[in-house]
Parts: sequence; structure tokens; C-alpha cells
Amino acid sequence: MAIDQAHLGELVGSAPVRVERVRGGDVAESFRVDLADGRVVFAKTHANPPPHFFSTEAAGLDWLRDADAVAVARVLGVSDDPALLVLEWIDEDPGAPSDEDRFGRDLAALHRAGAPAFGRQDRRTTGSRGLPNEPCPTWAEFYATQRLLPLARLAADARALDPRSIEGIESIAGRLDSLGGPSEPPARLHGDLWVGNRIVDGNGTSWLIDPACHGGHREFDLAMMRLFGGFGAAAFTGYAEVFPLAEGWQHRVLLHQLAPLVVHAIKFGGHYVATSADAISHYR
Repeated sequence: MAIDQAHLGELVGSAPVRVERVRGGDVAESFRVDLADGRVVFAKTHANPPPHFFSTEAAGLDWLRDADAVAVARVLGVSDDPALLVLEWIDEDPGAPSDEDRFGRDLAALHRAGAPAFGRQDRRTTGSRGLPNEPCPTWAEFYATQRLLPLARLAADARALDPRSIEGIESIAGRLDSLGGPSEPPARLHGDLWVGNRIVDGNGTSWLIDPACHGGHREFDLAMMRLFGGFGAAAFTGYAEVFPLAEGWQHRVLLHQLAPLVVHAIKFGGHYVATSADAISHYR
């Protein structure tokens, strides 16, 4: 789909002179845009977005930037109608080695910046399944009521998982106080921290994009990083040197990966169904 160039120009205060489609995201159309004032920006649009789609993403990016911890693309303009988000352009260099140690340390600082509650104060949904983010006083309540139980219902409705797996998710949701380890305050999470949502520039700096921000358990971001790979061991070592995880974190990795695994089982089926079932069985 074409981008609304007139509206983009209004948002950033300069007319586009060149628009080039680029890769980025699995639901939005992304573009590199050269502006008349000499700036280069990244813009994306969506043919049929859910409510508050880009304003929610923009708010998340601003929230991450406010922590002054990790590099995050600056929001230059946002609109939900028409759907348009404009960010500063980051010169990605796929051949540049990332400074994994620094990224791990910066991520620890981001998590330490904290959040007012588990969930989001604006209560906006995030992610491709529109999962709720009602504020909760504890992680166990949040992960149960805002992630696992809604996902169990979605998976049942879509017949993505068998009844035994659905029952297993519901059982886990009722035992999170004992499964989740020591209590921690809410961390400031990216919320969808797989390697595709990190850009590495020519200096080796890691930039975060496409967040599903919320206050949550910091082990969730780290479990997402491990789920699909792509982050070096030094990132985890650097993180641990700054902000060590509570004892027994290794046994909770699958617990935090369960939600994204079920999302993928609903969306894609295939091996994610068996992987989700294995993760559920681990906590029976």
C-alpha cells in the first residue's frame, strides 16, 4: 500500500522528496523517506490496524527512551487515522558485530528503571493477539490473568492446542506464586525482545524497535532473547554482572517462554504446538 505523503509531511514539518519501501515488521508496510529539509526518516503504515495501533507503539518507544538506558529510535510523528508512524532513521549495518556486553548492561539499566505496576497504566493491548495489560499488583496475577488465561481461551477457540494442553496452561496460571520464584517489583520491559526487534548500527550499538511494552518480570525479556536466539553470550553475562537474576532462574525460562510459544502455536501451528505442549508438561 502507498504511504500518505502529505500527512507524513505535516507530521514532521517537511515534505517527502523520495520514498523507498524497506523491510520491517510482519503486519505493517515500511519505508525509508528522504525529506526536503535533508533528513532521512523511517515511516510505516497499516492497511487495517486495530485501535490505537501506532500511538500505542509510539508511547512504548517513548517510555523506553525515558529510561535513558538503551538506544531506542526517536518518535518524530504518529497518527492513528490515517495510520502512520515516523521514526528517526537508524543506519543498520548487518555486518557490524554488536557490542553484546554493553547491550546486556544497558538492558539491565532499562529493567531497573521500573514501572508503576505490572501491566500498563493506559490499559492498552499489545501484540498480534491484542493481549490485555490491565495493571496488576503482582507478577503472578498479571501473568495469569493478562497472558496465560487469555491465551488459553484463544488457543481453545482456535483449536490450536489440545484440551490437555489448555488444562495445563490453566493449572500453571493457578500456581504462579510457587512457580515464579522470589517476588520482584515490576521491570520496564520491551515485551517482544527477539532478535528481529533489535537493530545494530555501524558502531555496534543495539537499538530497540517494535516494542510491546508493559511492566512485567524482567526474566520475560531475557527468556524471549533465548527463545529464538541471535543474542551473544556476552549480553547475558553483562546483564548478570549489573543486575543478577534470582536463584533458580534457569528453571523459569520455559515458564516465561510459554506465553510467546502459545501465541506462535495459535498463529502458525506446526512445531510450535508440540513445543508449547512440552513447555506445559515441564510444569505439571
